[in-house]
Amino acid sequence: MTLFAKTAAIGAALSLQCLAIQPAAAQDTDLGKAISADYDASLGEIFLDFHKNPELSYKETRTAGIIAKEWRDAGWKVTEKVGGTGVVAVMKNGDGPTLMLRADMDGLPLVEDSGLAYKSTATQVSIDGQEKPVMHACGHDVHITSLIGTARQLSARKDKWQGTIVLIAQPAEERIGGAKMMMDDGLYTRFPKPDLAMAFHVSADTPTGKLALGEGISYSSVDTVDIIVHGVGAHGASPHRGKDPILMGSQIVMGLQTIVSRQVAPLKPAVITVGSFHAGLKHNIISDKAVLQLTVRSDEEETRKKLLEGIKRVATNVGRMNGLPDDKLPEVKVSHENTPAVYNDAAATKRVVAVFEKRFGKDILDNKPREGMGGEDFAYFVAPNTDVPGVYFAVGGTPQADFDAEKAGGKPVPSHHSPFFKVAPRESITLGTEAMTAAALDFLAPKVN
Repeated sequence: MTLFAKTAAIGAALSLQCLAIQPAAAQDTDLGKAISADYDASLGEIFLDFHKNPELSYKETRTAGIIAKEWRDAGWKVTEKVGGTGVVAVMKNGDGPTLMLRADMDGLPLVEDSGLAYKSTATQVSIDGQEKPVMHACGHDVHITSLIGTARQLSARKDKWQGTIVLIAQPAEERIGGAKMMMDDGLYTRFPKPDLAMAFHVSADTPTGKLALGEGISYSSVDTVDIIVHGVGAHGASPHRGKDPILMGSQIVMGLQTIVSRQVAPLKPAVITVGSFHAGLKHNIISDKAVLQLTVRSDEEETRKKLLEGIKRVATNVGRMNGLPDDKLPEVKVSHENTPAVYNDAAATKRVVAVFEKRFGKDILDNKPREGMGGEDFAYFVAPNTDVPGVYFAVGGTPQADFDAEKAGGKPVPSHHSPFFKVAPRESITLGTEAMTAAALDFLAPKVN
């Protein structure tokens, strides 16, 4: 069965079993006011603490501890150290479906240059043993703060929902490993398996006050690939005495682009980017090794397989073309840092869109076409083999005035993973919390007999 067929089957089953349209909980007019008050009382300070004290992938011990405490204080049953530093909180409130809400919590190895008064100056020793600067350059501090706020609102509104909610604070999204580690540690066997999983990402490309989501592809698959090109060292004045790995590496870089342009159908999204090329130490020495680091993106498993097979074929045959013996042919290593694509379940997405439009108005959605092929390991929670449908949406993080200023010739809006990245925390956190809480209350609305 294809991925699309499996997704359709899951969506159909979900429509019949868990997402059959039922009367939604009465509109909670006080929800937005309560979230705003909570932000003023403590969520704002919690966000500032997270932003000033980011932690790298797999090292989120302090962050996880704060989240665990806040969830316990809100009345949730909390388990720590799931899949490394992951945190799971469960609240059962009678019979009903199970909903999982997830937030990622790791930062990135960047020196923050946002100009914010509360910018991070933190450093941390990463899992590779090197001390690095750390910055929340992708908004994960917004996500975890919002999920604390959501936990509080759902705990305070147990009379408005029925079923089970599982909260996830996930490590190592930036290295696309944390979700798989939590799954391998028994997330769906040690804890209630969800009938629906949801998450959101704050978006620097979306105006504050707006939400974005759609059916089908949400994030692309990601594969991390290393190519080691072996050569034969020689003097730069006598290239015929060696085998130049820089030349071969350059041929590989150019050859890789023909995979996308000439071997993948034009309407099939695909990207092969060489992000790093290291070789040599001196002007006049032909090195004996070059190392290339690649990121590979696609939206379909068939294309993903074609890209990975093509990379190996190009690298190997460039080596042969240059006369390398079999024991010195380029090595292609696909890292464990990979994730399949994220697909939004059609039935669940329709329902969430209806919830958002009812609560915030029909102009809440800002669904621009995707311009890039970002990845998300949320995919492991909603992969076809889990039979768990998912909905992933975006929350606007940049004030419209900043986009207007850029259009008028001002400073460009910083992108994610930039040292200049910043979002409007209050607007992002309060809207994300209200959207997630409203969707949860709708999904878990008590059945009316």
